[in-house]
Amino acid sequence: MSFGSDSPFGGRPQGPGGENGTQPPRRPSPLLPTIVAIGVLVAAFVVFANVYADILWYDQLGFTSVFWMENLTKAALFVAAFLLMAGAVWVSLRVAFRTRPVYAPDIQTRDSLHRYQSQLEPIRRLLMVGIPVVLGAFAAAAVTSQWKEALLFFNQVPVGQTDPVFGMDLSFYLNTLPFLGLVVGYLVSVVLISGIAGLLTHYLYGGIRIEERGGVFISKAARVHIAVAVALFLLLQAANYWLDRFATLNNQGGRVAGALYTDVNAVIPTKTILAVAAILVAILFIIGAILGRWKLPLVGSAMLVVTAVVAGGIYPFIVQQYQVRPSEKSMEREYIAHNINMTRAAYGLSELEVTPYNATVDAQKNALAQDRATTTNIRLLDPNLVSDAFAQLEQFRTYYKFTDTLNVDRYDVDGKTEDTVIAVREVSVDTTESWVNQHITYTHGYGVVAAYGAKVASGGRPDFMLKGIPTAGVLGSDSTYEPRIYFGEYSPEYSIVGGPEGWEPRELDRPQSGTEGEDTRNTFNGNGGPSVGNQFNRLVYAMKFGSTDLLLSDAINSESQILYDRTPKERVEKVAPYLTVDSNAYPAIVDGRVKWIVDAYTTSDNYPYSTAEQLESAVTDSLTGGTRASALTGEVNYIRNSVKATVDAYDGSVTLYAWEPEEPLLQAWQKAFPNTIKPYAEMSAQLMDHVRYPEDLFKVQRELLGQYHVTEPDSFYDSNDAWAVPNDPTQSNAAVKQPPYYLSLKMPTQEAETFSLTSTFIPQTATGGQQRNVLFGFLSAEADAGTGEDGVKAEGYGTLRLLELPRSTVVPGPGQAQQNFDSNTEVSTQLNLLRQGASTVKNGNLLSLPVGGGILYVQPVYVQSTGQTAYPTLRKVLVSFGDEVGFADTLSDALDQLFKGSSGAVTSEDPGAAPDAGGGPAVPESAQQRLAEALEAANEAIQAGQAALAASDFAKYGEEQRKLQQAIEDALAAEEEIAAASGETPAPPAGQ
Repeated sequence: MSFGSDSPFGGRPQGPGGENGTQPPRRPSPLLPTIVAIGVLVAAFVVFANVYADILWYDQLGFTSVFWMENLTKAALFVAAFLLMAGAVWVSLRVAFRTRPVYAPDIQTRDSLHRYQSQLEPIRRLLMVGIPVVLGAFAAAAVTSQWKEALLFFNQVPVGQTDPVFGMDLSFYLNTLPFLGLVVGYLVSVVLISGIAGLLTHYLYGGIRIEERGGVFISKAARVHIAVAVALFLLLQAANYWLDRFATLNNQGGRVAGALYTDVNAVIPTKTILAVAAILVAILFIIGAILGRWKLPLVGSAMLVVTAVVAGGIYPFIVQQYQVRPSEKSMEREYIAHNINMTRAAYGLSELEVTPYNATVDAQKNALAQDRATTTNIRLLDPNLVSDAFAQLEQFRTYYKFTDTLNVDRYDVDGKTEDTVIAVREVSVDTTESWVNQHITYTHGYGVVAAYGAKVASGGRPDFMLKGIPTAGVLGSDSTYEPRIYFGEYSPEYSIVGGPEGWEPRELDRPQSGTEGEDTRNTFNGNGGPSVGNQFNRLVYAMKFGSTDLLLSDAINSESQILYDRTPKERVEKVAPYLTVDSNAYPAIVDGRVKWIVDAYTTSDNYPYSTAEQLESAVTDSLTGGTRASALTGEVNYIRNSVKATVDAYDGSVTLYAWEPEEPLLQAWQKAFPNTIKPYAEMSAQLMDHVRYPEDLFKVQRELLGQYHVTEPDSFYDSNDAWAVPNDPTQSNAAVKQPPYYLSLKMPTQEAETFSLTSTFIPQTATGGQQRNVLFGFLSAEADAGTGEDGVKAEGYGTLRLLELPRSTVVPGPGQAQQNFDSNTEVSTQLNLLRQGASTVKNGNLLSLPVGGGILYVQPVYVQSTGQTAYPTLRKVLVSFGDEVGFADTLSDALDQLFKGSSGAVTSEDPGAAPDAGGGPAVPESAQQRLAEALEAANEAIQAGQAALAASDFAKYGEEQRKLQQAIEDALAAEEEIAAASGETPAPPAGQ
């Protein structure tokens, strides 16, 4: 039975789409391509917005050339690296494909490969292009990060000094060798990757195949391809061997840095031999590819491997073990001398002035008479402790903030240079505030606050030289400088400022009188940031900061500017990305403006024979925290403070000055970025007066001097006089280094007092040994650059002076001096009195001064009561000389205690100073005796009371408390009598 085609049961079933039942082709939906296109456009615009915003930012600062040079260099490197990698891979793939063998698939292996080929054939053309493009893009992206090496190579200048082994100018190591290493290393990766790509293609298309019997078939084309790749690899390896000869001079793995005896007499010659051998074997491979004979290339390769093992490893090992090691001290003497000389040169230590200092530990009467310039200006205000005092006394509003660690500078007051603790009143906005408050209202801080470093006001508070709102003081007033701080260390992420004439001010400016009255408002009228006065720029920055408010807010007008990237360090790093920027920027009033002064360095890790230093480890100490937590990082073996930079706190303008114009790396960068760095001769006299020797550089130098104060190779080899920077004894964390301190002093070799940066050295502790905290060295750097003239640098600026103390005399180090303070009965008794009423005693910075023929330690003692509004006040001063300790309300009294009643260091005309030894009323000895007895009674009462409390004898405890109260009253009465006899006003007790 059959059914006709017309029968409903016959023929093929009819589908709804046609007579054959097939679906008509559906048109692709335009939705997905549209979404993809929109996504691509949005991503492209985001990228464009960030690039365009950067162009606007650099253009506003006048550093557009930096942006273009950096990015064009990156682009050129990317293109060159991309073309090399992509071109080599494409050629390798193309050659392997074009020379593939033609066969009929007749065995299982060939059938399997045929299936792979069939699957790849539809996308073969895409893969032939796509694989080179992807590999080229990834490889090129990695190379662009080396743009600095490229610019230094093409803009290098001679150093004028040569290395002691090859006689090459040092610019070869600083500029040429790194770039050549980059090029050769990249070419090796190109050859390897393209060679592997060609090898896989040959295998995939049958040029290389595994036979059934276990053998390997390699076509002639594949053999030639492999031979060429291997030959190129060997030629590049020969170049590597040749460059490695020079790289040995920067070896950090030996006893000291640089090429030692084994390197010079074994490693360098064998590297030369290996370079020649690699070239010869490469030639053999080329000949083998031409002649089709592979025995010689293979034998040559085996010989090269054997030579590399024997000459590159075994022979140097034998020389080191059996020739050098038994007589290492004498055989390495020459190379240790190279290391000492080159390391000291690389870190600016060659001109170090070393002076033996036969320090005494006995305090003699009138011993400080010759050091009056130093002792009358000893800084008592600790910048690490008084930030809270500045905040409580000068903050005025919750939206103002001072940095946790203040800065030390110097200012001329009535013809006298005064050490100054200085800070700016910055704005600090809570991130929970509204967008308008964060970015429109709270835009800037207001005013500089400065205090004398060497004296305090009544009650132990800072004695301000500049304070208040409006600002007033001996340093000037609002009318003499621009007090508004738009750019600082706490500035908001971005602020919208500015407006046309007549625009209603929206920026909160300052309280009318500091403590009372409504806040005034202000409109920024400088040129501080890119314009957002048009809708396109607003859209760009809305994309950059991810804020629709920035696009829609009615607080933005045609003259609005956007301020961002506002910290001084950040701005200098962006306009000079080739410099390493110091971790601390400090403010100064310069020519009617508040300027942030920033130190910047040219660095390298390629200086021959120089010991490398980890920057982060070297610069970390007890003060690197808060806003200064972002210390330097990385490893260098060469550093110079080549640039001094300023950032205007009002408009953010950045100025770079070539501080060391002859420095070769700086000269190279000036060739690469012309007209971006000004000569220091254009610095004003006021700016020169506030330029100082940088802390981070000094920390790196003192770290190296722990070993490199020794210049005689045999002594250096023995390492029996290694020093270390002492830990900070004022900190609970015993593992943190003592920071260097800025203060004015006169070194024994100087004729006059200068502003200096100082540090000390103690013996280095052997592994597992106990630290011996005695002083071996005192280091100072002359930090004052000013001469009072425009563009003239002080001749002595930057001079490093090292005092070497005798090993026969035990001079206490900082830790031992602190121990002497803490263990002194009278000191501990009086400090226990200061702790009454839940007050806290805080030890200030422990200053070391080479005066009186020895080392004087001075430490201010602060007391802080409880409560949120409490702040530390200076109550006492501790001093020590040798093992003797002085402790009094004033520095002059403490020194007189130490130096037998007359230090000879101060005069009665000094604020808070004791009378001269030859005049003035004498303090009654009976009052001094009563004071000592009262303090002793108080100490006994405290100890007895604590014992009674531990025994739960509350009656006894109450009795001892009554005795303690009586002793305190007796001590206060004796102090008043002593003060009356000296003509002084006694400081009120803590808490009053």
